[in-house]
Order: sequence, then structure tokens, then C-alpha cells
Amino acid sequence: MQIDEIKKMIEAGMPDSQVSLNGDGTHFEAVVISEAFEGKGMLQQHRMVYATLGDNIENASIHALSMKTYTPAQWEEAQKRRVL
Repeated sequence: MQIDEIKKMIEAGMPDSQVSLNGDGTHFEAVVISEAFEGKGMLQQHRMVYATLGDNIENASIHALSMKTYTPAQWEEAQKRRVL
């Protein structure tokens, strides 16, 4: 599966999201920023992202996906703390 396909799936399933994704064709790393994460725990947030991918995890089109999820406010704070 291609990075562009996965990015589009997440963005279609979470229309307000900003998605940054990289990977090698089976293993991927994502940063997903969305207002929809507000008030939800990390596990709930990750489940929301996985839900946008349908059966692609189960049928091994995507072998592994690691992710970091943020609300826009959390992302802004994380960027302030980021050491360049």
C-alpha cells in the first residue's frame, strides 16, 4: 500500500485531520492532528485512526502502523517544546 493511499483514507475518515505519514510500503509512521481527539484518551484516538483504514490492517496491506495523535492545541504545545 502506498503512503498517499493511506493518507487519503485517514483524511477521508477524519475530514478535519492533518496527516503526516512516512513508511516503506508495509511499515508506516503517522502523525495525526485532529479536533476529534479532544477529550479522548490515546487508545481511543488510535482506534479512531485505525477505523479509517478498514480491513487494511487485518489483511496485512499495512503490516505495521505506529502513530502519534494530537489535538491542535497539543500539537502546538509539542512544537513549542521541540528542540531543533
